[in-house]
Amino acid sequence: MKIYNTMTKTKEEFVPVGGKKVNIYACGPTVYNLIHIGNARPICAFDVLRRYLMYRGYEVNYIQNFTDVDDKIIKKANEEGVASVEISEKYIEEYMKDARALNVLDADIHPKVTENMDTIIDIIKVLVDKGYAYEKNGDVYFRALKFEEYGKLSKMPIEDLQSGARIDVNDQKEDALDFAIWKAAKPGEPYWDSPWGKGRPGWHIECSAMSRYHVGSTLDIHCGGQDLIFPHHENEIAQSEAATGVPLAKYWMHNGYINVDNKKMSKSLGNFFTAREVAEKYGYEVVRYMMVQAHYRSPINYSIELLEACKASLERLYNCRESLDRAISVAKLGEITDDAKQIFAKRKEQFIAAMDDDLNTADGIAAIFELVRELNIMSADSNTSKEQLIAGAELFDELTGVLGLMYNRDKKSEIPQEILDLVEQRAQARKEKNFALADEIRDKISSMGYIVEETRQGTKITKK
Repeated sequence: MKIYNTMTKTKEEFVPVGGKKVNIYACGPTVYNLIHIGNARPICAFDVLRRYLMYRGYEVNYIQNFTDVDDKIIKKANEEGVASVEISEKYIEEYMKDARALNVLDADIHPKVTENMDTIIDIIKVLVDKGYAYEKNGDVYFRALKFEEYGKLSKMPIEDLQSGARIDVNDQKEDALDFAIWKAAKPGEPYWDSPWGKGRPGWHIECSAMSRYHVGSTLDIHCGGQDLIFPHHENEIAQSEAATGVPLAKYWMHNGYINVDNKKMSKSLGNFFTAREVAEKYGYEVVRYMMVQAHYRSPINYSIELLEACKASLERLYNCRESLDRAISVAKLGEITDDAKQIFAKRKEQFIAAMDDDLNTADGIAAIFELVRELNIMSADSNTSKEQLIAGAELFDELTGVLGLMYNRDKKSEIPQEILDLVEQRAQARKEKNFALADEIRDKISSMGYIVEETRQGTKITKK
């Protein structure tokens, strides 16, 4: 397997530090609001990474943090007149609802900043003792330029970084590029005791401390959105490697942006959408499909047309799987043909080759739809054996499962019992050759929003 390493800007052979055990750290949300569709992308993209590595036999330790103390959380808490912890806990709960509805596996560890304060303070002490950090009036800053490789991830010239940093004037800092790793407490803010007085950590130091605490050595993969490359991940690298003397991560993976109708998503433009808002109209699985149908490093241009296309593609997948179920229920026992064996092997190899090439989910989905075309032909052929159909269904489930799709397969549970009873009554009327009654029941079912059809594979019920 090869993955694109942001650090080297090349595709590299994936060779984990610990052999078959893989440690992944994914930057999680700052919990002060519902996640928007831009937040949903890395959550889904790196969930697929995790699933695929597990599929390929790796033991994955997946860590995703919650930033539960931050300026935005404090601001929201002050606006609502509640404690910061109430805001953070509320939106951690809301995040978990959305993530699980997107079929994202819970992380093995979900560390919170507030639960790792001792570790954060310890790493700041090390940086101060080594001369990489200094205290001014209760704030502690990291000396960016003392870390000689500063800028190695973003590949931006130091002059450009300094020019951008000068916009944020701070007389306490020795250099414009220096950044806060501990902030002195202000009135009305939550705080913790430290050697530098009461305060709270800066944003970047949190992940450095938590990843080190939960892994204890170089991470295999550190991942997050493209917007985190600078300054967040750049600063993480500087702090961590200055403190420990070893690389923070072997591979860096970053997903592309989401634009809305070819424009950057922002509240000021009125094109800002939460994942929940979109899911209320299209369903969470359509949102997930949208996130995985493109290569994770490519930009996604969010639009109604794209959502409709994703919805239609999912319907094709569901129709294929339902046709397989109906065909299996009436098929006769028999052998799997050599042609079918070759088809199944070819599609599995095609899928793996795509995913091995820097997690190319777009080509992986193309392999699945090639399989769908072939499975539809098998389902429609009454001579296809039950064993062959079952083998095809198992491969279908295997490949779509790696992408985290088809998790709403039990559609019958969505059909009201009243409809199922009417379908049974219609079947009985047809059996008794009372076709007038059967048609009457069919019309009643239609008036209730469902379509019932007879196919060679059995009765098919769909919602209008």
